[in-house]
Amino acid sequence: MQLQEFFKQNPRLAVAFSGGVDSSFLLYAAKAAGCEVHAYLIKSEFQPQFEIDEAVEMAKQLDVSLTIEDFNVLSVPDVVVNSPDRCYKCKTKILDRLWTLAHSDGYNVLCDGTNADDDEDDRPGMRALKEQGVLSPLRICNLRKDDIRKLSKEAGLFTHDKPAYACLATRIPTGVEIKPEYLKMVEHAESSLFGMGFSDFRVRLMPPGTAKIQMPKAQWDEAASRRTEILNAIGSGFDSIVLDLVTRG
Repeated sequence: MQLQEFFKQNPRLAVAFSGGVDSSFLLYAAKAAGCEVHAYLIKSEFQPQFEIDEAVEMAKQLDVSLTIEDFNVLSVPDVVVNSPDRCYKCKTKILDRLWTLAHSDGYNVLCDGTNADDDEDDRPGMRALKEQGVLSPLRICNLRKDDIRKLSKEAGLFTHDKPAYACLATRIPTGVEIKPEYLKMVEHAESSLFGMGFSDFRVRLMPPGTAKIQMPKAQWDEAASRRTEILNAIGSGFDSIVLDLVTRG
């Protein structure tokens, strides 16, 4: 199926919006196809503020109505305990909230930005999407990440080269209770590194208090040369800071 055909069949739809590459392109494509589309963003402790800001900016650029709903995800015990199926449980709660919002505005179709490259076996949240009846037009129409980036660039979307960004909860090892202070420490550390010009990295919290920085090999030398600057920027709150020389090489 072509994307235009999907929109022809679903001319009125709600979009679960994050401001990332995929959901931004989906929102753009739906609007360009003449659909009546409304974006819904769930704001929780798992998102850094810059993600919210960029989502708001994109919705304004596309002139699409955006509803932002606060959700205290840390009030959900099944999420806080951080078991292996945390993503599924979290996604289920968020989709429940999204459906409530969409239905209240008269939308009976809810879509998300999952694309054809997303491996169902590696995405616990995919199970929740199926159970909740959420449609993934980019996946249905076999659009892959590279396709979406190319089409986004052609459309003039500032998200076309935006690095992938997983929620802050992924920085906490499975089985370690997710605490607000952990999320704030990680968000501060990553924001500081972004501000220093580093990109496409993660800062993971390794108990009891180690920050493990994972970044592309091309940035290792610069990170080493700016050791003192990094320590001053993110050292507060961590007992030690290490550079992972394997994971993101």
